[in-house]
Amino acid sequence: MMQVLQGAQMLFVAFGALVLVPLLTGLDPSVALFGAGIGTLLFQIITKRSVPIFLASSFAFIAPIIYGVQTWGIAGTMGGLMMAGVVYVLMGAIIKVRGVAIIHKILPPVVVGPVIMVIGLGLAPVAVNMALGKTGDGAAQLVNGNAALWISSVSLLVTIALSVFAKGFLKLVPIMGGIVAGYGVSLGFGVVDFSPVAQASWLAMPNFTFPEFNINAVLFMIPVAIAPAVEHVGDILAISNVTGKDYLKKPGLHRTMAGDGIATIAASMFGAPPNTTYSEVTGAVMLTKAFNPIIMTWAAVTALVLAFVGKLGAILQTIPVPVMGGIMILLFGSIATVGLNTLIKNQVDLHKARNLVIVAVTLVFGIGGMAFGIGEFSLQGVSLCGIVAILLNLILPDDLGENHVVDNAQMGNATES
Repeated sequence: MMQVLQGAQMLFVAFGALVLVPLLTGLDPSVALFGAGIGTLLFQIITKRSVPIFLASSFAFIAPIIYGVQTWGIAGTMGGLMMAGVVYVLMGAIIKVRGVAIIHKILPPVVVGPVIMVIGLGLAPVAVNMALGKTGDGAAQLVNGNAALWISSVSLLVTIALSVFAKGFLKLVPIMGGIVAGYGVSLGFGVVDFSPVAQASWLAMPNFTFPEFNINAVLFMIPVAIAPAVEHVGDILAISNVTGKDYLKKPGLHRTMAGDGIATIAASMFGAPPNTTYSEVTGAVMLTKAFNPIIMTWAAVTALVLAFVGKLGAILQTIPVPVMGGIMILLFGSIATVGLNTLIKNQVDLHKARNLVIVAVTLVFGIGGMAFGIGEFSLQGVSLCGIVAILLNLILPDDLGENHVVDNAQMGNATES
């Protein structure tokens, strides 16, 4: 019984972030719960239930899903996401054959850093529009501007306060806290419509959407898998440090990566966002010392049960746009900061012309919305800048511009004399 309660607690920690992704991208939160449950169980089977980790909606795919749903519909987008899962599985196979070094060769920090920054910064306008009560693209005003600003400010401030000042368990649920606070203010402004909740039944089948395959959607989504795949390595290292076990060796990174991929494939088969390992849950494991992977099995089962509670899905759909907008300002800024930190932590020297070129071109292509198309096929956003970053890294010689870099001190001396 204790493990069941601990499992429910782990789901609660992940819950805010888990449902935020479908609410932002136009997917069904109940399906996302189902996808997280199925994904976590499959991950456990592949890793022989040895890693205490929970898988749920990945933030890296928010912008591509928003674009995909508008362009190819949910079914077409799911086909693309399914193939992104296949990329993870292939990466797992490559790691098994060639070792982890091959990932670092193809995806060094100078490639991964700017791609992660693009994922965060590319979404900045969506966050601001929603915080002001508009649709993500700013086309329509959904909530009165003044009310929206109050609601999003409270959401943002509570999320910040919990992540900075809270102690213990509360520190792990800043998104959940922000949603609850913003929802409370929304009720005060009378902008919550409860009619969907009244109409929803207690038990209901989630609104599953099965994938369709469109070559454009597939080629658009595959490169997006780069950043979360690298993040996965970091998450596995983190949970290894917390539990004192080396999961890179046993069950092995190839198994965890393949598990993540199969979890994503399974989620997209039903219309849920791709899965990724959740850092919040790793934090909760550290705090509660709940190292037993069975606890994550119960978290997954709880998610599956909640997916069929129609009223819960309906309540989640009533969360007003500014509530999410406020939280997203912090969230997307944080993602961009993770990318920046990747460059800093790995001491990527941006005085080197080679590194500067890769980072500069990747950022402007990604944030500026550069698109490259031949006939019906087109690449843009995270997908395009991911491919460009990898190609530049492989093509540009290591010593590019070495002779032309002038030391700052020398420049200073030259100007003084």
